[in-house]
Amino acid sequence: MKILVINGPNINLLGAREPDIYGKRDYAALQSALLECAQANGITLDMFQSNIEGVLIDKIQQAFGSYDGIVINPGAYTHYSIAILDALKACPVPAIEVHLSHIASREDFRHKSVTAGGCIGQISGLGFDSYLLAIKAHINRISERNQ
Repeated sequence: MKILVINGPNINLLGAREPDIYGKRDYAALQSALLECAQANGITLDMFQSNIEGVLIDKIQQAFGSYDGIVINPGAYTHYSIAILDALKACPVPAIEVHLSHIASREDFRHKSVTAGGCIGQISGLGFDSYLLAIKAHINRISERNQ
């Protein structure tokens, strides 16, 4: 079982960027937590981060045939990237959108996710646990499918 975690703009600045919203743990801590989860569950997990929309789209497209699931935090692209939405819809690999903060309780422009329509689910507001729950959801979905 292989899962790809894709992180968009500014996720690489965790710990330094608005720690009151995103927490004090940095991107390396997120990577460590996710790899620990993968190891504990016997899955392969690859992680990718870019601040560039087209690079994120390329990564989504490359997931086809290589991964069983995608966990994606599109960052600010969540709220306006039709191109990422289209890539998620075009790629037959199921994706779960995640957010560290609770986007529905933040500024009005953050309440709407354009990209969630290309995903099978969305988890937000739980910090690193948003990612861990998405990984677990993929594991459960794939296990059920294989039974």
